[in-house]
Amino acid sequence: MEPTKDEILTGYGRARDDLDRWLAEATAADLRSKSNGTKWTNEELLFHMVFGYMVVRALLPLVHLISRLPAPVGKGSAALLNAGTRPFDIINYWGSRSAAVYFNRRRMARKLEKTIYAITRTLERESPASLSRSMAFPDRWDPFFAPSMTLNDVYAYPTKHFDFHGRQLSLTRPTP
Repeated sequence: MEPTKDEILTGYGRARDDLDRWLAEATAADLRSKSNGTKWTNEELLFHMVFGYMVVRALLPLVHLISRLPAPVGKGSAALLNAGTRPFDIINYWGSRSAAVYFNRRRMARKLEKTIYAITRTLERESPASLSRSMAFPDRWDPFFAPSMTLNDVYAYPTKHFDFHGRQLSLTRPTP
């Protein structure tokens, strides 16, 4: 069963609170430490978690457009993107490392807040019909991308991504 708008928004709020707590409780040394199971430091991984929300903000217009086109267009686009998985992985890794220099502990919480605010505004305007629109996705790019995703799935994606990578941090899990 797909999450409701309220469940999605609750997840956004919890992610924002978790990030705030991690950043408040972590020392500079904690943030420079390696994460568990990735090549990123904790600070780079935290930014990558924020980046998941930024990706969704960019994906929303694309999903609105491609979901209206004939299915073969979307399947072809997804297949082409899947073929580029290796370069995508390299760009994803180095992009998060590089962006974390600017969107560091002092800026990433504000970026997440602004991004969630923008996504929330668009989600609140979506109708049940628009949320059920779907398109093919490059499912090799991310473990939470399915071969076909609804717009509702796309709105729910960044919190799943955030929680998955949150378990890879070598930081102490913040207490609510």
